[in-house]
Amino acid sequence: MIRSANNLIGYKLGALDGEFGKVRDFYFDDQSWTIRYLVADTGGWLAGLQVLISPFAVKSIVDSIKHINVSLTAEQIAKSPPIDSDKPVSRQFELKYHQHFGWPMYWYGPALWGPGPFPVFQGSIPDDSQPEPESSGNPHLRSIGEVLGYHIRARDHEIGHVHDFLIDDENWSIRYLVVDTRNWWPGKKVLLSPQWIERVSWQEAMVHVDLLRETIKAAPEFARPISREYEESLYRHYEKDPYWSQHPHDHGLGKRATAEKSEAAKN
Repeated sequence: MIRSANNLIGYKLGALDGEFGKVRDFYFDDQSWTIRYLVADTGGWLAGLQVLISPFAVKSIVDSIKHINVSLTAEQIAKSPPIDSDKPVSRQFELKYHQHFGWPMYWYGPALWGPGPFPVFQGSIPDDSQPEPESSGNPHLRSIGEVLGYHIRARDHEIGHVHDFLIDDENWSIRYLVVDTRNWWPGKKVLLSPQWIERVSWQEAMVHVDLLRETIKAAPEFARPISREYEESLYRHYEKDPYWSQHPHDHGLGKRATAEKSEAAKN
């Protein structure tokens, strides 16, 4: 299911033995455009510490009560490696974090989540299974909250700003950016795939896309719920291959789609 990041902000987080906070933000990997962590606001339970929850821990999302259930106890969360909310997430922290819970490191392996295309793992990771990384911040982890509002620039002109992110809750990849174009023409929101992003200028708070402004202006207007029929019309309009049918060597996300198909075939 494709979900709005904005809508998930504020959802309550439930451990196996009770609630422990709410979703405050998401950290995503700007190389694969995938959500790597949910950022939890614990309401003072762990004062001064930022709590990160990997999609490996997410069991279910219950929209009727705005609740996300995770397969961890409050004690496991409290004893996880601490992180300073004022400092960037380091690769060293990520290593300790994943080893603490026995999850594979997503940055090792052939697939989106290390050994597989989904954040599902039944084994365990030995403490000495991976080399110790440098302790500096991971430059590829970005806050969704930070990027909301970034300006979008087409090849020939600025066209709007980032209004939302749409997340595939099966593999937690970011399928689309929702672009609000009201500062260009009133009322319309359109979708852009991360595959069409040429580069992101973090200093300028600008997302550059490899499309013409008029092409984006004429795109099918975004409306919920997103159907496969709508997605097909979107990719036809942009004359792009859809993520569910791409060859693995065409795009990074294409590798992911192919891996998902292979995994489904095994099952």
